[in-house]
Amino acid sequence: MRVWVSGRVPPGEVAGAARIVVTVVVAWQVAVWLGADQPPVYAAVVPLVALRGDPVTALGASVQRSLGVVAGVLIGIAVVNLLRPSTAALAVVVALGLGVGMFLRASGGLNIQVAASSLLVFASTSPDAYAWHRVWETAAGAVVTVGLAPLLWPPDPYRTLAGIAEDCRVRVARSLGGTAAVLGGGPGAARDNLSLVTAHAEAVHGDAVRAREAERAMRFNPVRWRHREGVRVRARGIAAVDRAAGEAVVLAGEVAAFAGREELAGDLARARAPLAEVADLVARVVEDVLGGADPAAGVVAARTAVAEYARTDSSPVAVALRRPFVRILDALTG
Repeated sequence: MRVWVSGRVPPGEVAGAARIVVTVVVAWQVAVWLGADQPPVYAAVVPLVALRGDPVTALGASVQRSLGVVAGVLIGIAVVNLLRPSTAALAVVVALGLGVGMFLRASGGLNIQVAASSLLVFASTSPDAYAWHRVWETAAGAVVTVGLAPLLWPPDPYRTLAGIAEDCRVRVARSLGGTAAVLGGGPGAARDNLSLVTAHAEAVHGDAVRAREAERAMRFNPVRWRHREGVRVRARGIAAVDRAAGEAVVLAGEVAAFAGREELAGDLARARAPLAEVADLVARVVEDVLGGADPAAGVVAARTAVAEYARTDSSPVAVALRRPFVRILDALTG
C-alpha cells in the first residue's frame, strides 16, 4: 500500500476541518444541555459525516446527509427492537437503508449514509441502549449542523467557479488551436488530437456539472448570497462553453476523418492558416463569455473571419470545417 504525504494543505480543507470541529463540539454540548443521559455520540456523528465532500456542494449535501443519519438511526432502532440480531435482520437493515437512501439523495447520488447509520445501531454491542428516546439526540445534531455550518467559514462558490471557468477556457482554447495545428499533418496526429479534444470536452462537461451544483448550493449559503448573481453568470457561461466543447469534438472528428484521404491533403493544408485565425478569435469569445464580459465584438470578429474563409475557399472540405465553428459561436451566444 502506498501512502502519500503532502507538504501543503489547501486552505479550503483547513476551513472545512475547523467547521467540522466546531459543529461537533456545539452539537455535543447542545445534546448535553438538552438532558442526554449517555455520551451524545450520535449528536456529534451527524456533523462529522455531513460536513465533508466537495467544498462547492458541502452545505447542500449536509442537509441530505443529516436527514440520512436521522433516518438511519430510526431504521436501526426499529429493526433492533422488532427482530433479533441475525443475518436476515442485517439484510433487512441494509435493504431498508439503501431503499430510503434512494429518496434522501446526497449530491444527486444514492445517500448511503442512511444504511451506514442503520448498521452502526444494529452492530452495537448494547442494542438496548438505542431506545427510541435517543432519536432526539440525532435530530439535535442535525439541527445544529444545518443551522451552524453555513455560518462557519462557508465555501465560496464564486471563487471556486473562477477556477472552474479558467479550466474550461484553457481546455477549449487548446482543443480549437490543437485541431487547427494538425490540419495537413497526417492521420496519426489527427487521431491523437481527436482523443485529446474528447478528453478536454469530458472535463469541461464535468466542470459544467459542478457549476450547476454550485449555483443550486447557494440557497444553503446565506453568507455568500451577495454573490448569487455572479455565480449565476459564471454558471451560465460555463454551460455555454460546455455546449461549445461538444462542437469542438465534432470539428476534431471531421479533421480526423479527412486526414486519412490523400486527395484532401492540399485542402487541409490550405485550411490550416485561416482556421488557426478563426480558432484564436473564437477562443477570445470563450474568454469573454466565461468572464461575464459582453462577447458581441469578439463574435463579430470571429464571424467575419469565418465569412472571409468562406469567400476564399468554397470547397466541400472548407464548408465542413467551417460549420462547427459557426455552431460553436451559436452555442456561446445562444
